[in-house]
Amino acid sequence: MNFLEKLLDGVAVKWKPLGELGEFVRGSGLQKSDFTDSGIGCIHYGQIYTFYGDYAYQTKSFVSSILATKLRKAQKNDLIIATTSENIEDVCKTLVWLGEEEVCVSGETYIFKHNQNPKYLAYCLKTPHFFDFKKRNRTGTKVIRVHGDRLATFQIPIPCPDNPEKSLAIQAEIVRILDTFTALTAELIAELTDRQKQYNYYRDRLLSFEKGEVEWKTLGEICEVGDGNHSSKYPKGNEMVDHGVPFIRGTNIVNGTISGQDIKYITPEKHRELRKGHLKAYDVLIANRGEIGKVAYIPKHFAGSNLNSQLAWLRSNPAIILPRYLFFVLNTTHIQNSISGEGGALQQLTIRNIKLISIPVPPLKIQAEIVRILDTFTDLTAELTAELTDRKKQYNYYCDLLLTFPKPEEVEAHLNSMEKSHG
Repeated sequence: MNFLEKLLDGVAVKWKPLGELGEFVRGSGLQKSDFTDSGIGCIHYGQIYTFYGDYAYQTKSFVSSILATKLRKAQKNDLIIATTSENIEDVCKTLVWLGEEEVCVSGETYIFKHNQNPKYLAYCLKTPHFFDFKKRNRTGTKVIRVHGDRLATFQIPIPCPDNPEKSLAIQAEIVRILDTFTALTAELIAELTDRQKQYNYYRDRLLSFEKGEVEWKTLGEICEVGDGNHSSKYPKGNEMVDHGVPFIRGTNIVNGTISGQDIKYITPEKHRELRKGHLKAYDVLIANRGEIGKVAYIPKHFAGSNLNSQLAWLRSNPAIILPRYLFFVLNTTHIQNSISGEGGALQQLTIRNIKLISIPVPPLKIQAEIVRILDTFTDLTAELTAELTDRKKQYNYYCDLLLTFPKPEEVEAHLNSMEKSHG
């Protein structure tokens, strides 16, 4: 019998609402202007998104002892839940406070006081089950909230509910397993981050040339440039289909290419009606709205796709510049820093401005060698990214497995299939 079977075999489970497991206490009106260099530790709700991970032993900020007497506080093992966000993914992000000293907590949060394993509760608040709950119980559109009376109804599985000591022991073992997966995933993320920094460094070095070493040309001189379809020409809802011609938007650019996820499709008839943005294989895309300057290389299987107004396309003159070299050089720090748009809050990179972007153009033979070297780095990074993706899938599987308490035979069947696939 393996460790998961031993852990879950014969375990009675009862799903209980959070309101039965503890108490929600609203945070106080702490402002960032209240921060001091030292004093009593405090946590502002915005820091839960921007600074803290899943748990903390120390605070980034402090308030005076005088102000602290007026503020609500979290004690060790309390959950601090940020209840306001601009998106559904982040709302209710949870921080487990593990410090020995109590800390002051700002408004737009709930402090959840309980007698369960705090990390176990926090893992339950990261499951797809909770995400679906948030979507059903959210309020607001621009600013999204989930109120405490609704949070109190969310149910989580409590193992051995009639034996608190055994229940906490099982919760602790589940936390230990998931913490291990979390740590392994964090190591991969750190390695991938370092690899990306190394790649960016060598890319910028390879594509840096001394003055007069190579000729610089504008994109208008060496590329055909066009833009996508403007909003008045966008396909209507009933013109979107499950299969057909991909209609690519700025959000579909992921890691320098087009992501197959969340792509919308249009009928061939609508594609023929749209006169702009008909792509060819190995075109280069550049975002002219939103994240202006963001670049993607079009793989062969996306030839024939169509574009919306957030994107422009570049079709290089093969006698002057290789399309893959064009993609790499547009991603360099120097070129990205030189790209600027027009307008106020909503910046726009016009076709005229795109044509004026100047890049170094060495001989084709040198371009080809640079492409070969950078593609090698890209492949190495892609391997690590794939490994990270697999690790996250494995983590998600075990998180779901451990927090829904499946039958032991289901666990054994999955473990056997994993052993065979890796054998």
